[in-house]
Amino acid sequence: MWADESVFYQIYPLGLCGAPQENDGVVTPRIRRVADWAGHIARLGANAVYFSPVFESDRHGYDTRDYTKIDARLGTNEDFASVCKTLHGAGVRVVLDGVFNHVGRGFWAFQDVLRNREGSQYKDWFQISFGGDSPYHDGLWYEGWEGHYELVKLNLRNPAVKEHLFSCIRGWVEQFDIDGLRLDVAYCLDRDFLRELRAFCDSLKPEFFLVGELLHGDYNQFVSDQMLHSCTNYECYKGLYSSFNSNNMFEITHSLLRQFGPENWTLYKGKHLLCFVDNHDVSRIASNLSNPEHLPLIYALLFGMPGIPCIYYGSEWGVKGAKMQGSDDSLRPAFEHPEENGLTAWIAALAKAHRASRALCYGGFRSLMLTNRQVIFERACEGDRVLVAINSDGQPYTAHFDAGAGRARDLITGELHDFGGGSVLPPYSAAFWQID
Repeated sequence: MWADESVFYQIYPLGLCGAPQENDGVVTPRIRRVADWAGHIARLGANAVYFSPVFESDRHGYDTRDYTKIDARLGTNEDFASVCKTLHGAGVRVVLDGVFNHVGRGFWAFQDVLRNREGSQYKDWFQISFGGDSPYHDGLWYEGWEGHYELVKLNLRNPAVKEHLFSCIRGWVEQFDIDGLRLDVAYCLDRDFLRELRAFCDSLKPEFFLVGELLHGDYNQFVSDQMLHSCTNYECYKGLYSSFNSNNMFEITHSLLRQFGPENWTLYKGKHLLCFVDNHDVSRIASNLSNPEHLPLIYALLFGMPGIPCIYYGSEWGVKGAKMQGSDDSLRPAFEHPEENGLTAWIAALAKAHRASRALCYGGFRSLMLTNRQVIFERACEGDRVLVAINSDGQPYTAHFDAGAGRARDLITGELHDFGGGSVLPPYSAAFWQID
């Protein structure tokens, strides 16, 4: 699967493109701004873009009105098709947000139910009781997503609903040549629906990638040969930054050993989970880390650990943004143009190293040396072996461990490294030592 060797770049288009928060219905080709970012994305080393919602919605994109139309605030279908063509031309694949658990109140079929009630041919598209009432005083009750009644839950066991969604996906492939879907709140989706979706997408396009938003629990319940190819690794998300903030590299290392370690019982051996340090729902990593010196190091850990790395737009040059109560606006800012600085160049070097190494894409995980502030672990597969070394301390550290070799080359810098007499880790440093 192409995604297993990829680096993803996430864009929240309504934010990046500076769209108004409420859908004003004015068709404005803001999405074309993303085409100007294609060169930056490619230079960063990302070869896949995951777009948060792009389709017509009430407000934030996850409250869909129409799965067949690009949101008017972003432009037309033709505008988005042009962006996708530019990205593909730059060697960047396109993955869209599939928001299939729920729709917005403005969704055309739900509006028909509000107008025609029991007489609506779409009443069984939702979980509706005409004997109740909603917080919007519609004179009927419906199931909303986790108590949010602006999000109307779809009945994914209804054949007509599935037929509509699948026809829309087919249209996205035909119009935009998309390469996969990220499934919003996949943990809520009916598993029979996921199986049917996987079979449909497998028939639609070779290696069509399905990655689901999962939080906690057993990811194997959703990631399998019959359902999702991958999921978001939220289990490691918190450990990534708190290991640095609390000077406790044991936290993330033990999580990775639990998921991918050498023992037979480990949970996700052979699976490629989507890994991240921030996204559109959580605080920017530059705001979450207590020590700014750790910012390059956490990206080294992200690219060195098992999984598919994903970068959130703007964070590659250190943008800050803290999650606020009741609003995610600070996490989803507008930018006219991308910026490039030392952090961007560092991430580009990490991405190049990751994509060039079979061990970093496919290797197992074995801890070689671990203290509160230092970690060295091995990623190895047939034909390639890389040691990831991180020193989060402001002082140099000499690591004594059995590297199983005398020399190595750092995939990040290209410099040679000699293991003889102990390995000196400079302050606030990271290395990807590829064993000759």
